[in-house]
Amino acid sequence: MTAPVRPPKDLESPAARRARHAWCLYDFGNSGFAVVFPVAFAVFFAKTIVGGDDGRGDALWGILQSTSMALVALTAPFLGGVADHAGARGRLLAVSTALGVCVVLAFHVLGPGMILVAFVLGALANVAFEGSNVFYNAYLPDLAPTSHQGRLSARAFGLGYFGSLVALGAVAGLTQAGAGAHVWTWVALQWAFGGFIAYRWLPRDRPTGTGLWRAGTDGFKRTGATLREVWRNLRLRRFLIAYFIYMDGVHTVIVFAALYAEGTLGYASGELFGLIALVQLTALVGALALAGPIDRWGPQRIVLGLLLWWLGVVVGAYLAPDKITFAVVAGLAGLGLGSIQAASRAFMARLIPSGKEAEYFGFYALCGKTGAILGPLVFAGVTWALAGDRRPAVLSVAVFFLLGGWLLRRVSDEPVEPTTP
Repeated sequence: MTAPVRPPKDLESPAARRARHAWCLYDFGNSGFAVVFPVAFAVFFAKTIVGGDDGRGDALWGILQSTSMALVALTAPFLGGVADHAGARGRLLAVSTALGVCVVLAFHVLGPGMILVAFVLGALANVAFEGSNVFYNAYLPDLAPTSHQGRLSARAFGLGYFGSLVALGAVAGLTQAGAGAHVWTWVALQWAFGGFIAYRWLPRDRPTGTGLWRAGTDGFKRTGATLREVWRNLRLRRFLIAYFIYMDGVHTVIVFAALYAEGTLGYASGELFGLIALVQLTALVGALALAGPIDRWGPQRIVLGLLLWWLGVVVGAYLAPDKITFAVVAGLAGLGLGSIQAASRAFMARLIPSGKEAEYFGFYALCGKTGAILGPLVFAGVTWALAGDRRPAVLSVAVFFLLGGWLLRRVSDEPVEPTTP
């Protein structure tokens, strides 16, 4: 029997406020990895570790991303079930965070030609990061009623993008001071800070009496049953399929943005970090600007509008003739980035029955991360086939936004089980 973690019902109680602050600060902490890994590690992996200009580095980077996302997709529902049935989401969040921090610190040993080691470490770090978000996201329905979940989700993403700016500033300062080797130390420390705050202030686990081992063995049996339960829920099924498709497009843009800017438009390293900082700043603005509208207008309307926005972004990136034009497009992409993530998470939270938060967010992660497998492979494959030309590849992403929006238009965002403060 699952014992859901519930904070005090009073939204203004000190414990409830601390829990919400801790939840948002975890996003601040892990955002250093979220922004530096797909920028610095992508370029380092493709250009230094793999080397060459024949597109092999891009292809292997795409395979690394797809492999790690596949591992997350396969394990997320099972781990979410374990967290719910054992009452252990806090412990599992701490373990996945610690694993990620340790692997990031291990990046210091990498050098040219260490392709296999870099591939394994990069994939493992990404698995720890994405896996920790399963347990992290599961707290949302417990921390706020339906009427406030959009605001809280957007606030966390906004603080996360502020954390990204802090991380980028630290990376730029370390690089300029000739201490680029300590970039990963900063990323690890920032992530560890968020994990410590979450461990201290998030609601404590309430063990159900089922140990982790028993919950794990039972979880294998229950995963299939939960999948059938999710599939029979027509509204949830339609949302997850749409989410699977349109997030494929979003993830593909994130994964290849740095390589596209560097290889197609000639951005230097300093310019590249400035560009990514612009994206994080506009993402912060976008997330906060739509915090209220997500709750007032409903997440469905917000997501549908943002998918049209993303369609314009990829067309703009394909047509961009120079760095200045591409910087404008990147800023527009940032405005849509934080807001579509916040609205999607709030949408999902409305569809989850009480007591099954981590388990259902495991399937949310499965769809989101499985949706990050096809896009990078398509992008990398088109780039490889065209001997390194990335422009046609970026245009192909548009189909994911069109199809995802077409499917989402039939999904109601009415709460499945309204909660009250």
